[in-house]
Amino acid sequence: MSRTKKIRRKIRYSFVYRFVQFLIYISNHIPRVRWLQFCGFLGRVAYMFASKTRKLVARHLTWAFHEKTPDEIQKLTKEVFEMLGKNAGEMLRATRVKTLADLEKFLVTDGLENYERAIQKGKGVIFLTCHLGAFDLQVSNMALRGLNPNIIGTPLKDERLNELLWDYRNMHGAIAIERGRETFRLIKVLKSGGSVALLIDQDTKVKSRFVNFFGKPAATPVGATVLAMKTGAAIVPTYVYLGKDWKQHMHILPEIPIVNTGDEEADMVYNTQILTHFIEDVIRQHPAQWVWMHERWKTKPGEEVA
Repeated sequence: MSRTKKIRRKIRYSFVYRFVQFLIYISNHIPRVRWLQFCGFLGRVAYMFASKTRKLVARHLTWAFHEKTPDEIQKLTKEVFEMLGKNAGEMLRATRVKTLADLEKFLVTDGLENYERAIQKGKGVIFLTCHLGAFDLQVSNMALRGLNPNIIGTPLKDERLNELLWDYRNMHGAIAIERGRETFRLIKVLKSGGSVALLIDQDTKVKSRFVNFFGKPAATPVGATVLAMKTGAAIVPTYVYLGKDWKQHMHILPEIPIVNTGDEEADMVYNTQILTHFIEDVIRQHPAQWVWMHERWKTKPGEEVA
């Protein structure tokens, strides 16, 4: 990278860091609903100016919802930007949450008994979730309930932003682990009856297999499947979304059974497809709240990490 590009990147990261700090500060001096409305407005502004990202979102929505008209796709694209602003604003504001009572003022949890039933098996729980809504709130919710989940994350390029994110995730007892350094640690956590939170809805440079996602082959991380097959841990799906009542709703669903025939390759693909069906179904229920700007179908067959 040239010296000029390095300087520009440093300036850009410094601006973003200061801006995020400013937003965190003002977010708790404005009534929550007004704050989310303001962040939704910022999302709409981003829609107007981020032409490259706007086109990418529209293209992915067209691939996924080919039955929709161009006008419907355009409307949904605007909603994606607006909801991204609202949910990002929610996560910024949530950095000031200190107790479960604080969190429950705006987050409703449904299905906690599904986790309790799964953890009683004594082999650990893998929370399977996706980048939908204010997804990091799920980690706060689990941690404030004493579940101490281990969550895998890819470090941000800027050290200061990365520190903000890591501090937030670790704040209430969750344990953030850098991607690529987790396998043996997670196996140990699960075998001791602990919990792990994994997201498998993005195209990342980790061990992956191709499964169907919105009718197109998508390279999908197999980490959740492999961990469940190795440890016997229960996979419990979860998701969160912002409702029309301005509440965040987190759902914890019944365990998804894992097939383990002894054919490791076939089982990896089959089980990962089942887990991906869950994620696709949730996204279809709340299409405006997923990260459609992510290049989910970028990797081509033969390029995936084996």
